[in-house]
Amino acid sequence: MDVFPDFGGVGGAAELRSIVGALLMFVLVTAVLMLIICAIVWAIASSTGNYQTATKARTGLFVAIGAAALAGAGVAWVNFLLDLGAEL
Repeated sequence: MDVFPDFGGVGGAAELRSIVGALLMFVLVTAVLMLIICAIVWAIASSTGNYQTATKARTGLFVAIGAAALAGAGVAWVNFLLDLGAEL
């Protein structure tokens, strides 16, 4: 049985793929920028003794890492599920 989504059946599938690709790029760029900013703020706040700001920056760093990992792994996960669905 060959079961998979029919992307050709949707009007404007090429535009949809380009929009999703642009959104993914936006999420990854934002996550990387937040990763850099939070790491810098965490380092400066820790060195100056401002522990409340260091804790918030550390939380932001972990959230940025999680967002980048989820956005990057989302494409691989969807491709895996599409391949798995085609084999069922």
